[in-house]
Amino acid sequence: MNESLLTCAQVLERYTDGPKEGLFADGSSRPNPGPGGWGVVAVYNDEVVAERHGADPDTTNNRMELRALIEAYALLEPSSEAVIYTDSQLCVNTITQWAAGWARRGWKRKTGPIKNLELVQELYAAAQAHPKVQLRWIKAHQGNRWNEYADALATAWAREEL
Repeated sequence: MNESLLTCAQVLERYTDGPKEGLFADGSSRPNPGPGGWGVVAVYNDEVVAERHGADPDTTNNRMELRALIEAYALLEPSSEAVIYTDSQLCVNTITQWAAGWARRGWKRKTGPIKNLELVQELYAAAQAHPKVQLRWIKAHQGNRWNEYADALATAWAREEL
């Protein structure tokens, strides 16, 4: 079986490692660019408290990663204290290191246009509106239960079963 196309139920049967609390967001596109999806799961005490997923018939992996994080922030109140995990170092670096400078310069980069600017701006605004929420990188496909679950949500469009 293709590990990256596990259903949510198969993920829960197979994996137990990783953080037991937080929000986990993932995006996918196959091929890249091509059809893709995003998924986010909110977990407390190793139990799902909320989840969302969606698809786009013509997208990229990075666009779906950004969308997943936007949807994760949307699950939280502005005063929430939480950790959002993503396996996209690009997204973490974009929001935690680069976006503030781009915003100060009128959303310009020294080396050319910012890819997916509208999504980057939306995600940066969401992160700014949630000052007590931490955005953290988690390594992909390492058996972290809830990251694998978010991946299953993000790839649901490619399967018959969630």
